[in-house]
Amino acid sequence: MAEIRHINAQELKQCAKELRVGDKILLSGYVYTARDAAHKRIAALLDEGGELPFPLEGAVIYYAGPTPAPPGKPIGSCGPTTSGRMDPYAPRFLDAGLAAMIGKGERSQAVRDAVTRNQAVYLCAVGGAGALAARCIKDMQVIAFEDLGCESVKRLYLEDFPLVVCNDAQGGDLFSEGRRAFAAE
Repeated sequence: MAEIRHINAQELKQCAKELRVGDKILLSGYVYTARDAAHKRIAALLDEGGELPFPLEGAVIYYAGPTPAPPGKPIGSCGPTTSGRMDPYAPRFLDAGLAAMIGKGERSQAVRDAVTRNQAVYLCAVGGAGALAARCIKDMQVIAFEDLGCESVKRLYLEDFPLVVCNDAQGGDLFSEGRRAFAAE
């Protein structure tokens, strides 16, 4: 059985070069949620030279739109959103220093190329397990675009959030490799 690595989100930029497709990690530290509408606004701020809600350099974006927090909890269900919806924005954000993205599903060739070019990583969370994922989220603060509701940008503090490397800095793609392995059987 493969070793599970504990990684701090703020060190992911440095660790990304060592990670390989299929590696399992437990991520702790600060990440930011952003989905389609927030990505569109962040891109507009980049176009205008405006102040971003968080620095992209070294950041980790989790494609999620959490549900409201139940009493006594920092967050409600917080499962990953289909990542392909952010593909039009991801290469630009990676070129601006983004260290990693967390979501579910396959990425476009343009995103995979940007991951490699920027020595970043794309991580997949288990879809359909948002309530379980929420157990790893210890703090949540809305930091931008509050009018977007669940799609507002949030700063999350994670503890041992389980993820799998799906695109690595060397150009590896778990989805392509999985299809090849299946076809070979």
